[in-house]
Amino acid sequence: MTLFNMDLTLAANWLPLFFLFAMGLSIMLYVVLDGYDLGVGILMRSVDDTKKDEMISSIGPFWDANETWIVLGVGILLIAFPMAHGAILHDLYLPAAIMLMALILRGVSFDFRVKVNIEQKPLWNTLFFIGSLTATFCQGVMIGRVILGLENTLYAWLFAILVGICLPFGYCLLGATWLILKAEGELQRMAITWAKKNLLMTGVCILIISAATPLLSQQMFEKWFSYPNILFLAPIPFLTLICFYLIVQRLNKIAGGNPSREWSPFALTVAIFILSFAGIAYSLFPYLILNKMDIWQAASATESLWVIFIGVAFVLPAILAYTFMTYRIFWGKTKPLSYY
Repeated sequence: MTLFNMDLTLAANWLPLFFLFAMGLSIMLYVVLDGYDLGVGILMRSVDDTKKDEMISSIGPFWDANETWIVLGVGILLIAFPMAHGAILHDLYLPAAIMLMALILRGVSFDFRVKVNIEQKPLWNTLFFIGSLTATFCQGVMIGRVILGLENTLYAWLFAILVGICLPFGYCLLGATWLILKAEGELQRMAITWAKKNLLMTGVCILIISAATPLLSQQMFEKWFSYPNILFLAPIPFLTLICFYLIVQRLNKIAGGNPSREWSPFALTVAIFILSFAGIAYSLFPYLILNKMDIWQAASATESLWVIFIGVAFVLPAILAYTFMTYRIFWGKTKPLSYY
């Protein structure tokens, strides 16, 4: 009986950590994978109809599957951390609802733009852009609200709006570097220009948010700048600066006619997002709601977590394998869009 109780105590400690990792992985993969196709949707606004079709073709096989990851992430939050799910979704109800409507609008526009009369196509292209930009802004607002622990102060809301304004630049950088990888000719050259502009804006946004966060949160300030914590955090900004430098180098080489390693700007941009995500995770751990609810307080009963663990242990590798196969099958340069 004592051994059984010890096993339950051990499981009660590590199972919430496992689900936190699985949820974090799902959300990170969503931000990276759906981030680039949302970025492509935002960038579509500035090109002609032929280029729009080529850009849609570059994300066509992937965009719907990319959204699977947010379903998994929110699903894990619901079943593994139900108390946190209720509190977070209660606070984020409005931006989450608007985001879902924007994603639905985006999905409808994606299909309708190829089926309506040619005169109506610009309307659905515009709605696709609006859906992409709105969904991105709402995601930024939700991230900003979570970073400051869902505080209902004016400064917390202004910070959330700031993150909502900044996130589209990061997604456009992802989208532009994705197009460098997938496109050729004039569209690739345009993507290089977009990547340079959005790389600069992304860097400015990271600096502003990184400066504002510890100023608005005393706990963040202490966790970032107290000794020895600052030693653990220092590699993140250092590696981020290296990624920015290498992206500039690769963009210049590709623009100069060196097509080798066209994948590297996209990979380095993904690295920037992963480093940013790691910084947020470091800042929040072990809380799901900063200073209010940690993962052990929010977790379901240990017996329930065991059942959920078995399900996630099958589902997570299956989705990873499906995602890998999708990208493996449709790898290479995008083909001209065809509706027949």
